[in-house]
Amino acid sequence: MCLILSIETSTRSCSVALSLNGKLVNSIEEVSEQYSHSEQLTVFIEQLLLNENIKVSDLDAIAIGSGPGSYTGLRIGTSTAKGLCYACGIPLIAIPTLDAMAEGMKNNYPDMQLCPMIDARRMEVYCAVYYSNLASSVEAKVINEDSFKKELSQGSVLFFGDGANKCQNMLSHPNANFELGIYPSASDMIFIAYNKYENKEFEDLAYFEPFYLKDFLSGVNT
Repeated sequence: MCLILSIETSTRSCSVALSLNGKLVNSIEEVSEQYSHSEQLTVFIEQLLLNENIKVSDLDAIAIGSGPGSYTGLRIGTSTAKGLCYACGIPLIAIPTLDAMAEGMKNNYPDMQLCPMIDARRMEVYCAVYYSNLASSVEAKVINEDSFKKELSQGSVLFFGDGANKCQNMLSHPNANFELGIYPSASDMIFIAYNKYENKEFEDLAYFEPFYLKDFLSGVNT
């Protein structure tokens, strides 16, 4: 039996999910413009475990959305996940946020290139393009009319995530498709987390750090 608690706090959405052997058991999620993760996260975890009559000591691992994303949100999620892992003596699994977002959309759009986007302020986004489970490198992009020319010339691309909202007017190519209002979710981490658990791909609790936006946006609060 493999019982994993997944935590995702990289954007305005604060979400937790409980999974058993790679299948969703239950989840709690809320999008807040105030980034109130510090008040929400521990409450969500306690409520989720209570709802399923699960104790923290029953967990086999904690999975954390590792970014890129908000410095504040990632710091809160990571410190909470590390604390639970230390207290219970269980491993930490890191899931890149864009990978999880693509995982959550691929079954609905099997023939499209998938481009999850996380808002990096101004006209910048963090993004990667996925097709047939292969991904381009994660990078910060300044979006303009010439962005994604190669990908769009090769076929349909689905742009989604909170960064896609501000790109819709710029990317007017007939192969550009949009799903707005999509946020990273702990539920989308489950399949990847289970595979990593089975392969013992764990993080070093003492040294693990998430992928903050701060290196790209020096001096900008997120």
